[in-house]
Amino acid sequence: MFASMLGVVRRIPRGKVSTYGDIAYAAGFPGRARQVAWALHSSHGLPWHRVVGAGGKLLMPGEYGFEQRLRLEAEGVRFAGLRVRMELHRHAWFRRKGARKTVRRKRR
Repeated sequence: MFASMLGVVRRIPRGKVSTYGDIAYAAGFPGRARQVAWALHSSHGLPWHRVVGAGGKLLMPGEYGFEQRLRLEAEGVRFAGLRVRMELHRHAWFRRKGARKTVRRKRR
């Protein structure tokens, strides 16, 4: 389980963020957001700073939260107060509901 969650974290592009819940869902373990935190705690060399709480809240305590914010700002992520502006920087793992699918029509 942890290996697939960490694989999902590796795929978050620069300048984008994802929530713990989104990562768990994308890895195939919906509802397991806490396990994502455990997986990140036991890993090294991953872009851990791109993982935020629901609504873009930085959940890391103390110095780690400050470092997370600095790293995200260095990647161009913008904040509204203490939260990431998710409408600008949330990584879309899946197609959004209502998004139009392009359909090729057959020529006659």
